[in-house]
Amino acid sequence: MTTTTATQQASRGNLNFVLVSVFIDMLGIGLIVPVLPILVGQFVSGREEQALWYGVMAMVFGLMQFIFMPMLGAVSDRIGRRPVLMYSMTGMCINFLATAWAPNLACLFIGRVIGGMSSASMSVASAYASDISGPENRAKSFGKVGAAFGLGFLFGPMLGGLLGNVSLHLPFYFAAALSAANLVYGYFMVPESLPPGQRSPVDFSRINPLGSLARLAARRDIRGLVVVYTLVTFAGVMLQSTWVLYTTFRFGWGPRDNGIAMFCVGLAAVVVQAGLLSVLMRRFGEVRLSMLGLGSGAIAYLLYGLVTQGWLMYVVILCNLLAFAAGPALQAIVSKTTASNQQGELMGSLQSVGSLGVIIMPLVGTAIIGAVSHLPPHDWRAGASFYLCAGMQVLAILVARRYFAGHHQSA
Repeated sequence: MTTTTATQQASRGNLNFVLVSVFIDMLGIGLIVPVLPILVGQFVSGREEQALWYGVMAMVFGLMQFIFMPMLGAVSDRIGRRPVLMYSMTGMCINFLATAWAPNLACLFIGRVIGGMSSASMSVASAYASDISGPENRAKSFGKVGAAFGLGFLFGPMLGGLLGNVSLHLPFYFAAALSAANLVYGYFMVPESLPPGQRSPVDFSRINPLGSLARLAARRDIRGLVVVYTLVTFAGVMLQSTWVLYTTFRFGWGPRDNGIAMFCVGLAAVVVQAGLLSVLMRRFGEVRLSMLGLGSGAIAYLLYGLVTQGWLMYVVILCNLLAFAAGPALQAIVSKTTASNQQGELMGSLQSVGSLGVIIMPLVGTAIIGAVSHLPPHDWRAGASFYLCAGMQVLAILVARRYFAGHHQSA
């Protein structure tokens, strides 16, 4: 066996570990989505209180992730990827166990804080993939990491819903076991990817999580698109953070029902973004496709709030395929406004917008859900959180039309 062949095999093995690591982490996070809001309900006395405390927990997790993800990425540049990945897996395992064993609301909070501080797998895994891939294969490796991320979150909620239908604690034990198994495998089988000679000191000026947002806000040439992307992202985060509470309160859904519905949403996203996106781009163009996707999303949010029977939620999901193309189309348009040597910073800044949304929107959405939780299922006001999402989507359409008209891009 030649040295080159051995190196290629080692790189494949390392990349496989990264892919499995990302998949397991996202599977573990997805596992708990259908059950955590219901578990919170066991420690409080009513629906409004349940919505409030679940929103606070989601905000705490997002805040910890927002602060620690760039910090852990910078630390991995200094001490290597492997110890940070080991730390992340250990922290996620402790998070899942702390949640499963929690006797009260305070212990649930401890688990959420630990989980947010530990969830560095995506950023550090991408850095690991970059270390072991040549320039010609790097984009392909990043694509595989993204696919592992998507697949983990596709199957996680459905599996979590099925396990949660047996016991609300079972998904957390299963997720902890997955994290522990991956930790053991990584500790004994996976080498460091960043040689000591290529490590760099931590630059604290670059790990300020607000810095990338400030640099994005300074881009006056794409300010309209940034506003559109922010509105769309925030509406999507509100949907994700309130879905389980909404369907539980209004339709009486359990973990199994929500797990299956989330699987359908994830499957629709994968079908559009991995299978149909290139066809849709050629057929409509980026600008027109983004506008069609925004319009489809606005209608879907409105219908989510208006339907009075649970099975109609599936109909709306299946009729809303174009909305899953809006985000990639907007990213493509923004990307074309930026030099090639600044693409990484741009995409990182857009990711920071999503992270900010995870901090803000769960509190807003769950507060609305709690305020209308006493209403009967047939009352149209019960869908108030989705009406706000629809409003943000309509505002995004208006801003996008103005931006494209000002830049002579036809929608």
